[in-house]
Amino acid sequence: MSGTTIIEVRTSPHLHGPMTVETIMRHVIYALLPIAAFFSWHFGLSAALLLAVTTAGCVLAEHTACRLSGKRSTVNDYSAAITGLLLGLTLPPGLPLWMAVVGCLVAILPGKLLFGGLGSNVFNPALVGRAFLQAAFPVAVTNYTPGLAANRFVEFIPSTWAVPLMKPAPLNDWLAKVAVDGFTGATPLAMQKFDHIYSELGPLLWGLGPGSLPGCLILLCGAYLVVRGMMDWRITASMIAGAAATGGIFHLVNPALYPDPVWVVFTGGLLLGATFMATDPVASPVTPRGMWIYGLLMGVLTVLIRNLGGLPEGVMYAILFGNALSPLIDRLTPPRPYGARKAQVPQ
Repeated sequence: MSGTTIIEVRTSPHLHGPMTVETIMRHVIYALLPIAAFFSWHFGLSAALLLAVTTAGCVLAEHTACRLSGKRSTVNDYSAAITGLLLGLTLPPGLPLWMAVVGCLVAILPGKLLFGGLGSNVFNPALVGRAFLQAAFPVAVTNYTPGLAANRFVEFIPSTWAVPLMKPAPLNDWLAKVAVDGFTGATPLAMQKFDHIYSELGPLLWGLGPGSLPGCLILLCGAYLVVRGMMDWRITASMIAGAAATGGIFHLVNPALYPDPVWVVFTGGLLLGATFMATDPVASPVTPRGMWIYGLLMGVLTVLIRNLGGLPEGVMYAILFGNALSPLIDRLTPPRPYGARKAQVPQ
């Protein structure tokens, strides 16, 4: 019949936002590039090559796995590249490249694709790869070489080219050329925990210590994503607040043994984890109250592991634990339907 209006009924969502997954992921890469550039400048050729290998390794692993399983390659959504960048930024710059490739395979295959790929992974894939490397190669993953070495742009760190089952070339000759006095190989967190030696906070703010990235730059890059509406600030803010509050309590109890809250926040991988890993939209809660609980829980756990555990750093395990609890947190913190009383909220 002419003039009849046809109503087409479809499933939700009925309204589509202007941003696609590819657009969001691409801007996350934009936000990570300044941090990656600083990492490469600070540690030189080995750091730049490590980031290139982890990024290419994750992309290639996902593309190959998709092809072998008869599926369309999913690397065009940029999520594999983000996993590679984040994995590389959590590793020491002199890590043997073959170990980095192993980390890529673990991050992409069991860490992401085994759960169904992007949108289905339970844990942050980069941290899954990092956790495996921490367990399999604890010495290599915790051995940091000095930054700002005099020859960092003309020579690779010897351990970069180590091969499986072979000891890397000794660092003595290389360290003699770097013009860095008093190098120990330990991160500020390790020196504070095991030797009770505190590094100056100023250099740590700008990422000038071993095992540190510039906290100010990380927050600035995270703010870029928040302003563009591509990241929720609640998780980052609550994780930092949880770590600062817990660190402050320990510091009040024993100032000689435990650092102050500012030192807690700006050392180690807390800011990188809180900004770019804890905020993984797949592995984190979606309810506003759940985000606050999730972030506070990870901040508290980070400091508890640092101060009471056997490891100097606890960000990785705190985030993975938070990822595991994320579905439960969402279930316990449902938003109240508009116009409904608290008693009517479904449990």
